[in-house]
Amino acid sequence: MAPIKDETVDALRDLVSKLESRVEQLEAKLQSVGGDGSGRQHKAPTNSMRMILIGPPGAGKGTQAPRIKEKYSACHLATGDMLRSQVAKKTSLGREAKKIMDQGGLVSDEIMVDMIKNELDNNSECKYGFILDGFPRTVAQAERLDKMLHDKQQKLQHAVELQIDDGLLVSRITGRLIHPASGRSYHKIFNPPKESMKDDVTGEPLIQRSDDNAETLKKRLVTYHQQTTPVVNYYQKTGIWKPIDASQEPGQVWKSLLNVFQENKSSSTTTTGSLLSKIGLRN
Repeated sequence: MAPIKDETVDALRDLVSKLESRVEQLEAKLQSVGGDGSGRQHKAPTNSMRMILIGPPGAGKGTQAPRIKEKYSACHLATGDMLRSQVAKKTSLGREAKKIMDQGGLVSDEIMVDMIKNELDNNSECKYGFILDGFPRTVAQAERLDKMLHDKQQKLQHAVELQIDDGLLVSRITGRLIHPASGRSYHKIFNPPKESMKDDVTGEPLIQRSDDNAETLKKRLVTYHQQTTPVVNYYQKTGIWKPIDASQEPGQVWKSLLNVFQENKSSSTTTTGSLLSKIGLRN
């Protein structure tokens, strides 16, 4: 029999990985609803997710966060969007935040953490975990977040940093397209939508942010690095920080994320590993 080509092996590995991901998604749904169709709620799945996603603008947080959300049934809390939503809904926290912003001030750490706590307590999507995007940005915020979670008898599981060279971000950011309602992001060249300027899921129009230009990006990156380095150091000391090479194509970044999440699993043999072994493709 002729030897199997490397391209065929890689394609099979990719297919098995996708099948495993789909099986885990279906298992998670079965865990959240009675398998006998009764609709009775079961216990929270054991693979609940509590994490923060760190990365500069254009690193791919908007691409990866929805995938994490779907796989782990977690809520995606992009703090900028959350703040705007609270202000628009005129909640007590939103009114307080708007008053500060109208005066040109910065919303306090206490208000931001209270907004996050409010989401965790009241947003049904947060029942099985959360992905924090854009917070914390300072060590003081990280400490306040840890205290809030400690009071809820919870703790962060992962602090994942999407790392990419600043020079690569210019070409990424200037072609970025956003679906405002969900936060899903696309790219005109690297990750285009199926239909031009329309969201793949809803068909709603995509936008290009006015600040997605090279000059603004460089200023944002300076601020990002100044803020983020101490926060990364903080989570390195706690042992939950992991770096991901975000210069890879989105599919590879996703695989790297799954590897990070699976490191804490007690079982050393994953479904993918078992399947690959059975067909003789295990490395």
